[in-house]
Amino acid sequence: MVYVPTWPGLGPSEWLAPRSHSAPPFPFHASNQQYYYRARNALFHLCRTLRRTGEDWALVPDYHHGNEISAIRAAGFGVRFYPVRRDLSVDLDALAAACRDRPRMLLSIHYLGWPQPMDAVLALCREFGIVSIEDCALALLSEDERGVPLGSRADYAIFCLYKTLPVPNGGLLVRRHDLPDPGVPAASVACGVTSLAARTVELAIERIRGEHERVGAPIAALKQHIGRLLTRAEVRRWPVGDSGFDLAAAQLRMSRVSHHLLDHLDYERIRTRRRENFERLGTLLEGRAKPLLTSLPAGVCPLFFPLLVPDKAEAAHALWDRGIGAVEFWNEGDAGARGSEHSGALFLRRHVLELPVHQDLRPEQLAYMADEVARLGLQHVAA
Repeated sequence: MVYVPTWPGLGPSEWLAPRSHSAPPFPFHASNQQYYYRARNALFHLCRTLRRTGEDWALVPDYHHGNEISAIRAAGFGVRFYPVRRDLSVDLDALAAACRDRPRMLLSIHYLGWPQPMDAVLALCREFGIVSIEDCALALLSEDERGVPLGSRADYAIFCLYKTLPVPNGGLLVRRHDLPDPGVPAASVACGVTSLAARTVELAIERIRGEHERVGAPIAALKQHIGRLLTRAEVRRWPVGDSGFDLAAAQLRMSRVSHHLLDHLDYERIRTRRRENFERLGTLLEGRAKPLLTSLPAGVCPLFFPLLVPDKAEAAHALWDRGIGAVEFWNEGDAGARGSEHSGALFLRRHVLELPVHQDLRPEQLAYMADEVARLGLQHVAA
């Protein structure tokens, strides 16, 4: 069986690569930046700093993970939702109507690396005096159609580094270069050796499994066994891929290991490989499955390949049984965004399945994945 990892792994090529002498891409060269253990921690500290009164509320898309909403609520904000359509586009008329109620801030999410209509969004923010935030947790290294990096235009932007890059942890808050410093607190607490080692080893195992499944599988099983023993012994670890917002983890800073790796990664290669893999998988799946997004605009660095399937949970389990790290994308979300007025988001939650296209994947892994999708007959039936 071929193994297709969900996320890129970490190997000697990253550890031993020479330090790049060229300027890093945005957001790493941004003049006003702060690093955190996770992106949701950055959003929490930003929101808590921006909050002026107990009546402040945020306008956020109804299609979201839920972690970001928990962080916003934990900072003392109320939350209202604006609709996202089935094709991930924003209903700008509904957004404009909601902006007339003058929220304190407006969050835009760039889904899977595809840009939102920031010209229109920022015009609304200027008109009504709203703080604009770009959520680029899924859109690191992406640009819009004019070559402008996502996250560089709003007042603030947040990035999740470990979703795209082989680093054990890391979130980034960027402030627009011409804005005064509002005094967002910096992260000050180390995550601890156990948390850092656990995720770093996991990334190394994923690299091994992706290249040599017979060698990597028993190592992964041993790692899981050790993890269970640590849990029984009540050894505290700080995960990165969990759900929810933990206030106890809000002060955690990004590790020195992640800082080191960021200086040695080949970002252009990462972006190029992701784009190549997305287009190759799209070609392989043509006529065999239904993608949510059919084209790859210039500048987009895709996080995953979004596939529409009849039953997301059933499809994900079937693919995992075949060694394919499919992801059930954003199943739940906040309880306040589940009514009939959020039909677009509810459709996406039921039917969008993510297939990996990260920089580690080889052509034979993509071909295997496409063949298994076709063999399972995952043709989406419109709901």
